[in-house]
Amino acid sequence: MALATARTPDGQLAALAVVCDGVSTSSRPDEASCQAAKVAMGVLLSAVRTSADLTTASSDAFTAARDALITMAAEGRATGNAPSATFISAIVTDRDVTICWLGDSRAYWLDARGSAQARQLSRDDSVAQELVSRGLLSEPDALASPAGHVVTGWIGADLRDAKPHVTTFAPDGPGAVLLCSDGLWNYQPEAAQLATMALPAALTDPLGTAAALVEFALGAGGSDNVTVVLAPFLADRPAAQASQARVTVPRAVLQAPTVRAPILEAPTVQAPTALAPILEAPTVQAPTALAPTVVAPVPLATAPDTVAPQTEENPADEPG
Repeated sequence: MALATARTPDGQLAALAVVCDGVSTSSRPDEASCQAAKVAMGVLLSAVRTSADLTTASSDAFTAARDALITMAAEGRATGNAPSATFISAIVTDRDVTICWLGDSRAYWLDARGSAQARQLSRDDSVAQELVSRGLLSEPDALASPAGHVVTGWIGADLRDAKPHVTTFAPDGPGAVLLCSDGLWNYQPEAAQLATMALPAALTDPLGTAAALVEFALGAGGSDNVTVVLAPFLADRPAAQASQARVTVPRAVLQAPTVRAPILEAPTVQAPTALAPILEAPTVQAPTALAPTVVAPVPLATAPDTVAPQTEENPADEPG
């Protein structure tokens, strides 16, 4: 995970976040997720500071992260599958939100005017989503199936031509952008319910709210890594006030700690090129169970441009 704030040349503040989850069946998934997030964040920061097109920049950040993992694989220190991770990024300005992703980490819009207006901004690249899209299974049944956490898109040397999805969303009112690994949405996938749980607290205390969502996931089973990022979007607040608010509330972008929990369920794995064979239970080597570990959050500095990268340490992690 990597978090930052940056200003455009005309002084507008933007909040940036990248969440990558190492694929459990790949080599060095913890290093892969850390390196991908770090490289992508560098591209996003440069784009904001130079007023580059944010849609193009998001795609470029994805490509840089993908290429970094291809380079990692070429180093020759990996055994088994190439280092791989899922990817999702967000750029939140005072006008709109740009989301870029591949895999099954998710982005949600949590609308402060009512939970009914909350919605998922990303679409999973997974066997479960394919089953739902084809009308073969309901979402709950698809996620409960043996292939429920098999991803069909990721970044890594074994998917060199991977292309991201990019979308821009312009909220017409206040709310919050939520990025999360499936360690959270496994236990509550519905946008309306997540909005009810997070709002209105996420607008003024995003760190505390994100931590509460992590605790919810742990209490519901906590069978996977849980990563949560909340970025408030206050549409009716001028940019100058937004900057000042970063001094009086817990910053424009805040995160809950990444939590490492014992893997009690089959982790997310990569799908083969053909979908049909994976409708049967995949063979997965479960990672060694780990005691829950909390990584203390790193507060963002109050300087105009700040970067607070954080690593998801998943010895055998996945996006879910």
